Amino acid sequence: MSTTDKTCEVSWFSALCDDDYEFLGQPDPALASSWEHCRNIVLQAEKGGFDNILLPSGYALGIDTTMFAGAIAPLVEKIRLLWAVRMGEDWPPQLARRIATLDRILGGRLTVNIISSDLPGEKLDSRARYQRTLEVMQILKIMLNGEHLKYEGEFYNLDLPPARITTVSGKCPPLYFGGLSEDAREAAAKGCDVYLMWPDTMDKVRETIADMTARAAKYGRTLKFGYRAHVIVRETEDEARVYADRLLSKLDDAAGEAIRQKSLDTASVGVTRQAELRGAAGGDGFVEENLWTGIGRARSGCGAAIVGDPDQVLAKIRAYQAEGIDAFILSGYPHAAEADLFSRHVLPQINHAPLVL
Repeated sequence: MSTTDKTCEVSWFSALCDDDYEFLGQPDPALASSWEHCRNIVLQAEKGGFDNILLPSGYALGIDTTMFAGAIAPLVEKIRLLWAVRMGEDWPPQLARRIATLDRILGGRLTVNIISSDLPGEKLDSRARYQRTLEVMQILKIMLNGEHLKYEGEFYNLDLPPARITTVSGKCPPLYFGGLSEDAREAAAKGCDVYLMWPDTMDKVRETIADMTARAAKYGRTLKFGYRAHVIVRETEDEARVYADRLLSKLDDAAGEAIRQKSLDTASVGVTRQAELRGAAGGDGFVEENLWTGIGRARSGCGAAIVGDPDQVLAKIRAYQAEGIDAFILSGYPHAAEADLFSRHVLPQINHAPLVL
């Protein structure tokens, strides 16, 4: 099957974590995270035809994701919500009940982004933190699949009957999860459904997919693969590059470093890899064709953008599909305006639909 025939899920991003700018590093009150602003991004994404939208979560940043998800759910009719939840801040049976309730409000259109976080104020080592995350994923699948829970783990010992409230499908929604460390990869291989990657060079994308496919196979499992990136699409490549430069035109290195340090994951393997990617880029910030790392100068985490004209952006997406990517989570600055540009100039050329497991 050619990449033009393959179906992929195409999602957008709502900036719940104080991550929307006209100029990177320059806070704009009109773009600050709020109910009204983030709601408008979601509604723009639905209007544009995106399949799903990530609602991110940051303990020290922005607005509460759970409250926002519950409020936005009745306002959307087609788009899925990819609701981010932080494992260090939840109790699995209560989380299962919230997932089922939110899925009911959405008519079965909930997907879940699992974040392997600490409990604020505490610090687990990597092995323990990812073990706890794996246990939560396993518990959620048992409970939301309607089974009696009898679970004995390192962090949870629970014996509970099936919950009364179920999801629309009667099954656990797809669990999206990412991480590059050895502990994260093993947790993903054992527990998640969609393994998420941040931007990287094509050879590294290929290498990671091969590694995670083999790891999952050891446990008799298969994974879908997701790719989280920013995007800048304009009528011509020159215009896209000019806009990329404009985004950075008011940023100084100290301000960018301060923004990156706000995140709780600044020392993670994934964030370190994004810094390496920036270091390997040329003077124009491009590390390979149409992949620009300038975003990472003012952002922890996902730090690169697909940049080009509509044909170039489409070709890059199809190249990722050819390597095995099944889902894309895209964003751009400002988020509502870039969602509109992508939905008009690129999305109609992609064979896309909500991800089916």
